[in-house]
Amino acid sequence: MNDLPRRFCICNFGCKVNQEEGSAVAALFSQAGWQEADVSAADLIIINTCTVTQIADKKARNLIRRLHRCYPRAMIVVCGCYAQRAADEVAALPGVAIVAGVEERRRLPQLVADYLASGGQQRAVAPIAAVRQFQRIAAGSGQHRARAYLKIEDGCDQFCHYCIIPYVRGPVRSLQPELALQQAELLLQQGHREIVLSGIHIGAYGQDLEQPDALVELIRRLCALPGLLRLRLGSIEPQQFDDALIALIGSEEKLCRHLHIPLQSGCDRTLAAMGRHYDTAFYAALLQRLRQTGGDIAFTTDVMTGYPGETPTDHAASLEFCRSCGFAGMHVFPYSRRAGTKAAALPHQVPQALKAKRAAALAACASDAAAAYADRWIGQALDFLAEEQVEWEGTPCWRGHSGNYLTLLLPVEADPTPPCCSVRVLRRSGEVLLTERVVATAHS
Repeated sequence: MNDLPRRFCICNFGCKVNQEEGSAVAALFSQAGWQEADVSAADLIIINTCTVTQIADKKARNLIRRLHRCYPRAMIVVCGCYAQRAADEVAALPGVAIVAGVEERRRLPQLVADYLASGGQQRAVAPIAAVRQFQRIAAGSGQHRARAYLKIEDGCDQFCHYCIIPYVRGPVRSLQPELALQQAELLLQQGHREIVLSGIHIGAYGQDLEQPDALVELIRRLCALPGLLRLRLGSIEPQQFDDALIALIGSEEKLCRHLHIPLQSGCDRTLAAMGRHYDTAFYAALLQRLRQTGGDIAFTTDVMTGYPGETPTDHAASLEFCRSCGFAGMHVFPYSRRAGTKAAALPHQVPQALKAKRAAALAACASDAAAAYADRWIGQALDFLAEEQVEWEGTPCWRGHSGNYLTLLLPVEADPTPPCCSVRVLRRSGEVLLTERVVATAHS
């Protein structure tokens, strides 16, 4: 492994925050002289884990075992949320050379050097609850697509009764506004046209900085940057939408008309049991206020089913409320018991088979709602930002997204270079919309 070039690859699990953090780890190793490669050619395999569900843990364990079996000479590093939560469990898996927690990922090149020098397993997992300052993994980013993520916040202090994330991510920590702007400028210089603000709880951005309206002010400053085509907001909790943020969503043209607002349940009894701080009336009123800002906003959400004590009546209420919201997309998932959370100790745990049945009903609702929202745009114009070239039914196409996060395809012959343009929607095919070029913009 001392022979140059040293080669690494990263396997990312989990949320968009984890994807951005994986890109930052890639930048960290590139800056240290390593070269990114396919897993089959890598000397170093970094597994950036998620632990939000038992399934996420199982997927990581299975991958670790498979990689060690297939590439026994490669050094395996396991980092991120699963490593933070269960360091001993991870360290005992075959072939694991380094275990690094959430905050220790920025030390990975040094941990690798220490492992090479000593030959002994390295473990760096510090308690997360005492961390109070936002730390960037790397100054740069290894992201390559037109859309780039900008992490501005970490941690959560809500402690919803089902959620393990506050225990593995720690308290709310915000990136200083000036550093956020510097990072955004760097992303734009690298050719990114859309920036997505990400974080564990971005609606809480700035509460640790004691800066009033910190998120609104940061959005304004980011939208003023030359070269930025679109700014997309990551997930924001319902109670974090204040008057100033709603007004900005209605007035700032560069803000994408797409908002991800977690619901978790459409049943008030279940929301209260979960420790959520709103009810369905509040949520519905929020969607109505946001719709009044114009632009036919695409609302996407997260919905859980099978929470302990959820009755057939509760499930039916949740399903009916979700139908009434007109979501453009729903991430549906069954409740996963996480040791250490309040919900794990509750009685009346819902059987797995029943959770799966209820999740299937919600998924069908999600599919119908997504199709209905997408169909509204047939014959309409949308903005299009190409992300990659794909084959669709034998035709080379650019694949990308609109500002309201609809997946679009545009034949390459209409634009041989990656386009940024206006398109007209011709028809829907499954989850994608087929389009044609109508008007070139000044951004093309």
